[in-house]
Amino acid sequence: MDITTIFSKLYEMTAFSNIAAEPTFLIMYALGLLFLYLGISKHYEPLLLIPIAMGILLANFPGGEMGVFGAVSLTLQDGSMINNVIQLAADSDISKVLVTTKDGIETYVWCDPVTKVPFDIYHCSLPQIAHELGLMNMIYYWLIKTGFIPPVIFMGVGAMTDFGPMLRNLKLAIFGAAAQVGIFGVILVAVGSGAFTPQEAGALGIIGGADGPTAIYTTIKLAPHLLGPIAIAAYSYMALVPVIIPFVVKLCTTKAEREINMKEQDKLYPNTLQIKNLRVAKIVFPIFVTILVAIIVPSAVSLIGMLMFGNLIKEIGTDTSRIAETASNALMNIATIFLGLSVGATMTVQSFLNWQTIGIVAGGFCAFAVSIAGGIYLVKLFNVFSKKKINPLVGACGLSAVPMASRVANDIATKINPKNNILNYCMSANISGVIGSAVAAGVLITFLR
Repeated sequence: MDITTIFSKLYEMTAFSNIAAEPTFLIMYALGLLFLYLGISKHYEPLLLIPIAMGILLANFPGGEMGVFGAVSLTLQDGSMINNVIQLAADSDISKVLVTTKDGIETYVWCDPVTKVPFDIYHCSLPQIAHELGLMNMIYYWLIKTGFIPPVIFMGVGAMTDFGPMLRNLKLAIFGAAAQVGIFGVILVAVGSGAFTPQEAGALGIIGGADGPTAIYTTIKLAPHLLGPIAIAAYSYMALVPVIIPFVVKLCTTKAEREINMKEQDKLYPNTLQIKNLRVAKIVFPIFVTILVAIIVPSAVSLIGMLMFGNLIKEIGTDTSRIAETASNALMNIATIFLGLSVGATMTVQSFLNWQTIGIVAGGFCAFAVSIAGGIYLVKLFNVFSKKKINPLVGACGLSAVPMASRVANDIATKINPKNNILNYCMSANISGVIGSAVAAGVLITFLR
């Protein structure tokens, strides 16, 4: 073997040859580095953006086998539909065969080498998936695709959430419901455009709830083949709450409206409803909400039930403090790590650089922005008929991005008037937004699945 051949083999061994053949990898590296910059330098949701960014980088180094195989709908010769691109035989030899999708896209699926019939990956053992498809696919298919991680994260969120501000200002909780208008508005537009099926539109619209786990859970149920881009869009916009909320608020409100002082309004028009025993109310509330949602929207109970369970063990206190601590810290952190890495690993060149993904990113932003505007305009409508005025910034917090949305809105108010602290009022709408987005997801799953 001469020196030229050796250098040629060394070059082929590295990722340079693959990158030179497909320069689009560079776009994904730029996206991963941008997310790292936002997480590290700008401190935008670093616990989420940094794992996602590293997942993107790891998935797009050719030969590393750290990318998650995307899910698309495949039409087989017998007319049946297969949602998972990667299928793995449990008890026989495996082989990859080239399949052309209904959209003309060529991709590989794991099939029985004789019958060419895809096998369900969920029937396989963890070692088998890890060996054949790599670490990221094992995490993704067994923790994310099964829908295990989102409810676990909701439990952790519940264990960290204080419903006190919402219970003290129940009237403001309605603005959390109003903010869901972005979800349903974008669904109608997406279906009307003809570019998305109703199920795909539902998965796209839920981005407007500004809740990553809810978006993932809904997409798993309705359009699993869109999980990667929808998860990325949902978490990206959550991280960009400090940018998007001020932008929408500036478009939809006047300075005079942003100057409304909620504490002064409370002095002029005191609340007539007072909770005498707040601790009892905070214990009863999660139990009541769980039962109510389980009866009215059963498909939302996996998210709402875990959210309320986490909150209940927090509010009970000493007797359940150990499991509350685990849910809000160790378990929550583990789930976040696996979620971020595996979601980032779905963003390969093949799954991201296409028109459908671009449509999802654009539609997700519209859903997000319209949700913020919906809460703002309901406050403005309320102020027309009420003597007691509400700062529209409270309506802008009807998103599920707790507590970042409230902090951003409070910062806007205090920059105008340092004494105008509206954080607790914003938290009322913000917390109700968490419940509202999960209920909206349940409604979509019920009607579209």
